[in-house]
Amino acid sequence: MDVRQLSVLLAVAEHQSFSAAAHALHTAQSNVSAHISRLEQEAGATLIDRTRRCLTPEGQVVADRARRIQAELQAISDDLASMRANLSGTVTVGVIGTTARWIAPLLLDEVGRLHERLEVVILDATTTSLVPLLVQNRLDLAIVNLPVDDPDIETDDLFSEDRVVIAPTGHELALRDRIDLAELARHEILLPPKGTAFRDEVDTDARRIRVELSTRAEIDGLRLLASLAFSGFAPALLPASATHGASTDGWRSVKVDRLSPRAVGLGRNRRTMPAAPPRAVADAIRRIVRRESANQPHIQYLESLGPRPTAARSSHLP
Repeated sequence: MDVRQLSVLLAVAEHQSFSAAAHALHTAQSNVSAHISRLEQEAGATLIDRTRRCLTPEGQVVADRARRIQAELQAISDDLASMRANLSGTVTVGVIGTTARWIAPLLLDEVGRLHERLEVVILDATTTSLVPLLVQNRLDLAIVNLPVDDPDIETDDLFSEDRVVIAPTGHELALRDRIDLAELARHEILLPPKGTAFRDEVDTDARRIRVELSTRAEIDGLRLLASLAFSGFAPALLPASATHGASTDGWRSVKVDRLSPRAVGLGRNRRTMPAAPPRAVADAIRRIVRRESANQPHIQYLESLGPRPTAARSSHLP
């Protein structure tokens, strides 16, 4: 097997056809077919299902390894470049929505100021969507909700945050500085739908004290939920960082007692040694969170004590 063959396999997997892969690679379709045929002969297995235009199970195993190989080869180039001159290259960072809203501009500014030749690409998505992209090495780093239950992902603590109610001015909840969870259950509020991590954690706390929260509406997406609350539509239960940097006109933030805080961490693929550019971006993220949390009463920076353990690591060793 050679790197070129593996690159062709990944292109076919991504574009789901030999012709589209050839176009993306700026080569002839016959070359793509030849590379795949030789790779299958060496592997002793069919890697592409020609009928369904997707990877076979054997092809998926090879593709997963190929992505790691590509990441390591790029890391070699990045590390050598960092030793010769300033850091350069591209770092892809996934960020959960409520955190992305305030950290993205700060991260882009800080990296641009310290490393002019380093490009940061940010993907705003949920933890559920970001974790598979980390596993596939399509992201270098991701800011995610903790815990992450995937043996291929290593996470460090970043911050914990209270869950607060955003209440429109004029609503009776806006007259309060804090409220107990049992009392909050008597008010209709906006919540994420059941089955989302945020909602499940909140419902677990509510069951613990034998109450059930009342919903005005269920909104799938914390950023949309925050927008509706800020616009005065209805009170909403949100992580405290959703209010970071937002104008305080027209709403109040109310602390909810007996709700567990939400933990947020920085994740990466534990099977890949991070190159210098991702390490620099990770350091920038930690500096920003440490700095910003100092002025936010409901957000607590967590000094990392090393990677969080995940279940069943030993059975997934490469």
